Order: sequence, then structure tokens, then C-alpha cells
Amino acid sequence: MKTRVIGCPKTIDGDLKCKEVPTSFGFDTACKIYSEMIGNVMTDARSTGKYYHFVRLMGRAASHITLECALQTHPNAALIGEEVAAKKQTLKNVTNYITDIICKRADLGYNYGVILIPEGLIDFIPEVQKLIAELNEILAHDVVDEAGAWKSKLQPESRELFEFLPNTIQEQLMLERDPHGNVQVAKIETEKMLISMVETELEKRKAEGRYSAHFRGQAHFFGYEGRCGLPTNFDSNYCYALGYGAGALLQSGKTGLISSVCWQPCGSS
Repeated sequence: MKTRVIGCPKTIDGDLKCKEVPTSFGFDTACKIYSEMIGNVMTDARSTGKYYHFVRLMGRAASHITLECALQTHPNAALIGEEVAAKKQTLKNVTNYITDIICKRADLGYNYGVILIPEGLIDFIPEVQKLIAELNEILAHDVVDEAGAWKSKLQPESRELFEFLPNTIQEQLMLERDPHGNVQVAKIETEKMLISMVETELEKRKAEGRYSAHFRGQAHFFGYEGRCGLPTNFDSNYCYALGYGAGALLQSGKTGLISSVCWQPCGSS
């Protein structure tokens, strides 16, 4: 009996898109679950009036989930990795952007808020990309000693950036790579790194008399919670149609194809 294979596009990250595959199943469900959780955090932020919640959202190297959740919940700020890369922003630029928002809100009497961060943000920042590439090369060919002599193999600007990062982030950048040799971005607590860097910048501005409020940051990572909920009506209907299409293709003897469903408005020709 011959084996026939028909695929169905699957990823909650929403990063599998083309003319024939308008969306992947799971994306709608994940975004709605995350959006509800973000809404809960927003209610808490408004109720207490004293915390800034930094929420990192699953999504790997794409910011589609963060963007969709931002459109659904309207946070005070949403960082988009692709935009950061296009503008060639540095960590300092990103930190100042968030800090400026916090200072402006403090002037209006609002010392709370919600900031969304894509999981792969750190991998979009050009200077961090360069640092990670150098670290990958060192980890692949050299032994990392506790004394830190290996740091001499970094380029001066990369070493300066590495030393600038909080110790916890330094340790996370040195963690074991995935099977493809890439940094496991899910294990890098970008939200905590940004809180630490924003705190430092706010203290500097406070000393200069440019900020007088009190900042309290809360870190969150919404990850696998979004992958295990009941599917939305859209995903349920979409998957039913994909499965039906896959079954029809198999029945007709096809193999090596992807089942695809394209939406068409009712009543159109």
C-alpha cells in the first residue's frame, strides 16, 4: 500500500502566509487567548494604578501575534521586531522609547501601563544579532571559561554590549543552542531585561530632575497558555474545511500537496 501525504498549514505564530495559504490555524485562537489575558492585566494595572506590566508574547522570530494582540487590546506601547530591524534601532533606542512614554504618562499623573514585547525582539536588534553571531562562533569552537577570558575574542563593540546587558541576560545568551545552532529566544527574558534597563534610565533622569514619579515593573511571559485553549469558531470551521480538503485530496490519489482554503465573501461570483 502506497503512503500518501497531504499537509495542512499549522503555526500559531502566523508566519506562514502566501497567496494560497491566507492564514494558519491556531493563530486566531492564540491571539484571542492572549488578548483576554492582556485585558486582565490591563484591568489590574488600572485598578492598582502603580505598575507597568511588560508582557512578552510567544511568536518566535515574527511579531504577528504581538501586532494582532495590540490591535485587539490597545496597550500603551507595542514593540514590533520588524520595525525595530527596519529602523536599525539599538537597545538604547528601544529603552529610551519606552522611558519617554513612561515619563510623559507620569507628567499626566499616570504611573501605570502595559507594554507588549514580541518573543523574538532581541533577535531583531542589529547590534544584538552581531553579538549573537559572534557568541555562536565562540560556543561552537571554544570552551567558555568562568574567568571570562573568552570575551577577548568578541569584537570591541560586541563586548561592550555584552557587558552592558544585565547578568541574567548574559547567562541566557550563553545557554545551549537549538539543534540548528540558533539562540533559544523563548528562554531569553527580554521583558525583565527591558525593565532593568528602563529602571536604570529612569534613575538617571530622576537625578537630572526630568522624572519624579516611582516606577514599578512587572514581568510576564504569555507562552504555552495560548496553545492549549479551546479553538475559536474561526479555527474550528477552518480546520474542518482543511481536513475535508485533505481527505478529498487523499481520496483522489494525490500526494505531496497542502490542503488550502481561501475565504470568499458570501454572494460574490
